Amino acid sequence: MSRPARRVADDSADADILLRMHAGDRGAVDDLYDRFSRPAFTLARRILADDTLAEDVLQDVFLAVWRDPGAYDRSRGSVGSWLLAMVHHKAVDAVRREESHRRRQGRAQDELALDLPTSTRDVEEEAWRGVVSASVRSALGALPDVQREALTLAYYGGYTQREVAALTSAPLGTVKTRMLAGMRRLREELGGPAAAPGSALDDVAPVDGTGR
Repeated sequence: MSRPARRVADDSADADILLRMHAGDRGAVDDLYDRFSRPAFTLARRILADDTLAEDVLQDVFLAVWRDPGAYDRSRGSVGSWLLAMVHHKAVDAVRREESHRRRQGRAQDELALDLPTSTRDVEEEAWRGVVSASVRSALGALPDVQREALTLAYYGGYTQREVAALTSAPLGTVKTRMLAGMRRLREELGGPAAAPGSALDDVAPVDGTGR
């Protein structure tokens, strides 16, 4: 099945922006930012839950593209999917840095924390959410690129299947197939059927916007 003419045209226009960037056209960076800053920020914000950190990630990503636009490999997907994969990678790295920083701060304050009244249930729930989040990120890393891309946009970005199809320049049916296969693999990575009901995976694959 061939891709719609509009998607092919978008892919070509995005590739032209990178060619202009490679030639030193500074305006090309602004054009790329106008095209992808919204979905890129949404994805980074979903992962980081912090506007400032998300903005930092976007700055790092677009600066990296400006420095090396030739890093884009057309054979691995559209410019949009490549850019969002970079956002995901840098955002996850930022999460790890923040978690490491918080752990160091936590160790320094352990003695004070022991003197404060705490809720055992709250502590357990917070610890469990952290374990689930880390497990999902690890399991996503084991998926093929196209499955990880689709599920990352859905799980962290909050996009519907139709929106994922538009962002990755892939047919809706292909996106649905990738997400279904990725979900099955994730459930296996996270412990099989026991990970399904009420788990973090319940929100991984939003409907396609039509209620189906």
